[in-house]
Amino acid sequence: MVDAEAMATQTTTLNFPRFGEFTFAEEEVLTFPWGLPGFPNHSRWIALNLDSQMNFVWLQSLDDLNVAIPTIDPWMIFENYDPKLPPYAFATLEIREAGEFAVLCVVVATTNAEEMTINLMAPIVVNLRNRKGRQIMLENSRYSVREPMPRKDQASAVRPAAS
Repeated sequence: MVDAEAMATQTTTLNFPRFGEFTFAEEEVLTFPWGLPGFPNHSRWIALNLDSQMNFVWLQSLDDLNVAIPTIDPWMIFENYDPKLPPYAFATLEIREAGEFAVLCVVVATTNAEEMTINLMAPIVVNLRNRKGRQIMLENSRYSVREPMPRKDQASAVRPAAS
């Protein structure tokens, strides 16, 4: 029998090719029982927040350390984003109330991030209680799988100092 307290503090350190060495607790692992599109056999992932890319959450596969997917909280970019999740999303992920899940959207970038798009049509939904996730295709939605991410121009990026 495994001691529950010992299990809760068990950590793993891995060297990810893209990000270097990270240590994480087993309870931080996200499970995608159905995989993700393009990665059907990748069911174990860890969410990484990098100091150098504060707005992004990288989903790093634990099944293939060479696979990492950039995602973002869609409301950081599109504050009026209003996905209508189908009932099966709540049932399959065992979501009981609004506060126990998070939504992330996959970001696709060209070389040197000259162009970036966000998949608003199929958000990744994660139950924060049981750490189970799934990419959910929105039904009858006006959102795009390749919505261009707006860019701040240089003039609006510079803010005057507070007086």
